[in-house]
Amino acid sequence: MAEKLAPEKRHSFVHNGQKVFEWDQTLEEVNMYINLPPNVPSKQFFCKIQSKHVEVGIKGNPPYLNHDLTSPVKTDCSFWTLEDDIMHITLQKRDKGQTWASPIVGEGQLDPYSTDLEQKRLMLQRFQEENPGFDFSQAQFNGGCPDPRTFMGGIRSD
Repeated sequence: MAEKLAPEKRHSFVHNGQKVFEWDQTLEEVNMYINLPPNVPSKQFFCKIQSKHVEVGIKGNPPYLNHDLTSPVKTDCSFWTLEDDIMHITLQKRDKGQTWASPIVGEGQLDPYSTDLEQKRLMLQRFQEENPGFDFSQAQFNGGCPDPRTFMGGIRSD
């Protein structure tokens, strides 16, 4: 049932008419997807993930991305992979349940309506995680949605 509350589609960050990356999020992670240029050996790509910063590029060239993250991440649980000409960066949120309007500060922010939809989806993910016998995939909120991190005492830790 939890997969019913997974992100339906990725958000795109477009700059000057060109897609820079796509991204989505869950209660625990923010995922970034970057299309890689052709004819570059995979060993030439790099990704450096710090608590509040990410840097991506091709060795020996200026970085493609070199930005502060919207919120801190757990670096020991964050990683990147290359598959089918896509770099997939998995950022483990330090604050589980926090709704990110974008992975990077000041770039590609979701509009308030989309941010609210994300927060509602994450809240339903939290309900599903805490009540695995129930199906929240068709549930809806009337009005504003509470913050998934703090609602009813906050997210339970394992």
